[in-house]
Formats: sequence, structure tokens, C-alpha cells
Amino acid sequence: MKNTLYNIKVTLAIVLAWFTMSSCLDKEPSSAIPINKAMQTYEDAEQTVTGIYALLKSSSLFSGYLTLLPDIQTDLVYAVDGYTNVYGNFWQWDIRPTNAEIESVYAGLYSVISNCNFYLENIGKVVAKQTDDERITTLEYYTGEVYTIRALAYSELLKNFCKAYDPATAANELGVVLRKKYSEKEPARRASLYDSYQFVLGDLAKAEELLDEEYDSYSSYYITKGVAHALHARVALNMQDWDNAIKYSSKLIDHKNNAYSLSAANVAYTGGLSFFDYMWQYDLGTEVIWQLGFTTTSYGGALGQVFLNFNNDYTYYYPDYVPAQWVLDLYSSSDMRYRAYFADFTTGYDHNLTWPLLVKYYGNQEFMSVSPQYCHITMPKPFRLAEQYLIRAEAYCRKAEPNYALASKDLAALRDTRFVSGGSVALTEANCIQAIAEERVRELYMEGFRLNDLKRWGKLYNNGEGFERKPQSNTLEEGSSLKIKADHPLFVWPIPQHEIEAPGSEVQPNESNK
Repeated sequence: MKNTLYNIKVTLAIVLAWFTMSSCLDKEPSSAIPINKAMQTYEDAEQTVTGIYALLKSSSLFSGYLTLLPDIQTDLVYAVDGYTNVYGNFWQWDIRPTNAEIESVYAGLYSVISNCNFYLENIGKVVAKQTDDERITTLEYYTGEVYTIRALAYSELLKNFCKAYDPATAANELGVVLRKKYSEKEPARRASLYDSYQFVLGDLAKAEELLDEEYDSYSSYYITKGVAHALHARVALNMQDWDNAIKYSSKLIDHKNNAYSLSAANVAYTGGLSFFDYMWQYDLGTEVIWQLGFTTTSYGGALGQVFLNFNNDYTYYYPDYVPAQWVLDLYSSSDMRYRAYFADFTTGYDHNLTWPLLVKYYGNQEFMSVSPQYCHITMPKPFRLAEQYLIRAEAYCRKAEPNYALASKDLAALRDTRFVSGGSVALTEANCIQAIAEERVRELYMEGFRLNDLKRWGKLYNNGEGFERKPQSNTLEEGSSLKIKADHPLFVWPIPQHEIEAPGSEVQPNESNK
């Protein structure tokens, strides 16, 4: 069974949606064929799952917008004078419901959901035809993968298009449109935030029943039980369910089969690279719970493009965005993450800006050895063990009865693998949110967490003042002095306008739509 699961080759092309006034919610799977002829055999089911993984590669999702835009929108980067204006509306907080990137993310996630629904609606009759026990077991495992992927897609919609979850008000806040079926018509109406999160938890419960920890392994290209647990921990944190955030993050940190371990930035591995360096340069690391499996013939977007643009002339760097000075200042001289994430270069612009550029996503070195065209293509890593330590530390701090000692222990364990020396930390009621916020920036920089983190913390962070940018060398004047309060409506992205105006739509807008 294990060989069957891990020998799937993702070969289907990525299909990008063209947006019209018709709703993204009504789109069929990209390879849709008549329902009475679709997914009737074991091979059909396998191909459908392969197609779902292919959709996840889209540059609208983890290899592009979904990862980059939430961080570019915040205080982590600055647009360089002379940049191409890519993502400029996000950096300047001029985000509208007709924005193409907003539409692409929304449509991309619902396309994944639609394909998952197609599989889930038809898998029963495929299983009923099987006589081979191994095939039946494999199909059950595939079903667990699909439930996890659907939960992930909905969790990303909730993270970006909904308010932060407050247990006291969630039943009265807007969630997402829950598409549960493929062939049956369902009303285009947003469920409550509470019901939306409960649906995600329901999918995760089904996934966790079907998946087996035996197949948990690091740097997996496929969904495992470890991925379901990692998502469960993240969702619980967002729901302020501190006990379950601790419970599920602990399943990864204290994995009974020791499937995962932090990739040390302070231990040499090969060729002058640490284990942590190798994880980013070669897309192989013991702490990667799940990553999108790219090959030179099947890959998504280039995460490093806007931070380097070296392939403009293969001589100079022309970054659209450079790291904020305050971020660079967070790293101490003994923090080896700095070396893995940043490198000093003089850019090719007329103003010759010299700055530490983000090289975290420079590109997979094996790909680039084949051809320079693969520059800046890195496999997205939506789930890493490091995040689980940060989740558990925050949950320990925010419980009704906090345990700052255990939270400190988790941060120290993480930092012990990142620092040459001096990584100890002592969390208290007074400093815990700030300390965790800074550690999340150091560790998860440009992995798509910052906007939701600020939204989740609200007034707990920076006394509710949100963030303020201060101008730095050779960066775009417009946007460099932006000040955003914690209650700004654009912490929640607007619902695409065509979803609201589609015939028969009952989709309610967000405050940011107005």
C-alpha cells in the first residue's frame, strides 16, 4: 500500500480559471466529464486524486498569491523604487473586490473544493466494485487525503475572507459558503463562522479516522495523518481552542514514530550547508510535514521571483520587494536563520540599492542545475514542525491558566536548533505575545502567516495600534509611511464582486467590500 500511495506521479496540467460574472462556486472540476461516466474505476479515483494535487500547485495558491500576498500586505517588506508594480495594490492597501488576485485565490480554493466534492460523491460506488482488500484500503486512504485537502481549502478561505474567530460571537459572524455536494444545487449563502469552522473540524475528524500514522514521513509530497494533525492544531489556534491546539501540535512534536524533527540551522550537513539551509535549497528537510511536489516538468509559481528577479538578465537582481529593516534587526548575530534567508546584493537599478535580499526562495538547486529557467522555483511548504512549536507555545500562554514555563521550553527547543548560542527565552504574561510574534516573524518570514497573526491577536498586539511602516532607502514613497490600526477592515479580504452579483447569489459582502 505504501508503494502505491507514494508512486503516484502528479502529471496533470494546472488549470487556471477565467473569471466571468458566473460564480466560482458553480464551476465543475477542470477535467469534468459527464457525471454518469466519471470515476467508475480504481484508476479513475486515482486520477481524480492526482488532479486535486495538481490543482494545489497553482500559482494562485501556495506557490504564489496565497503565500505571498498576506505577508506583502503587512509590514514585512518594502516596494523598491522602480519595481514592476506587481502586488502594488496589496502593499498599498488598495484592495478591491474586483482585484484579479483576490478572484484567483477565491476561485482556486473553490476549484479544489469542487474536485474534492466530486471525488467524495463518487468514491462509494468505486469502493463497492472492488474485490481486492489492498485496493479498498488504498481508496480509504485516498479518501482521508481528500477530506484533509477540503478542510485545508476551507481553512484558507476562513483565514483570508473572514474575521478572526471569537468563540463568544462566532455564531453571529459570517463564515464561508459551504459547498458539500458536487452534483446537487446548493444555495450560494454564507454559513456562520461557527458552522464553517465546525465543517472543517468534521472533515478533519473523518480524515484522521482514515489516515494511518504509519505513513507519516518528512518532506512528504502527499497528505498524511501528520498533515491532518498539523492543520487541526492550526485551526484550533485560530479558534482559541488552546487545549486542542496543544493536543494536536503535540502529536507532531512528540510523534510516536519520531517521523519529524527540526532541521538544525547550526549543524553542518553537506557542502557547507546546514540541515536548515539544505531544506530551503534542495527542498528536503526532516521538519517538513508536507510540501507541494514539484518537478522540472510539473511545477507551479516561482515564490522567489518578486524578491530577486535575477532572471531578468541573469546578471543583476531587480527585486520588487526587499525585507523591512525592523525584520532584519530581529535576528541576532548568532541566529543562523539570517544566513539561510538573506544575502547582501547590489541591485541592478539605477539607484544601485545595496540591501539584504530574501534568498529563502532562490530556487531548488537541483532544478537550476538542469536549466536557469527554474530560477526562484521552490517547493511550497505549507506545514513545518517549527510552526507546531510556535502554535503550542502560544496556546500554553493563552490558556485560562497559562503555563509560561512550558511555552518557554517550546520556544527554547526551536531556538536551540537555530542559534549558535544564546537562544534561551523566558516568557511571562507581560512579554509572551510580543516574544511569540517576533519569533513567528523570524521563523515563518514570507510564508503567509503575518496578516492572519495580526488579525488573530487584534488588540493584544502593539496595544491595538496594528503596525506602522517607516520609510527606508530607495523604496517607493507611496505606502512607505502607511499606518494600519488593528481594526482595519482590510485585514479581511473582500469577497469577489462577481460572487455577490452572480445570478441567484445570496453571498453577503464583507465590510472591506464597501
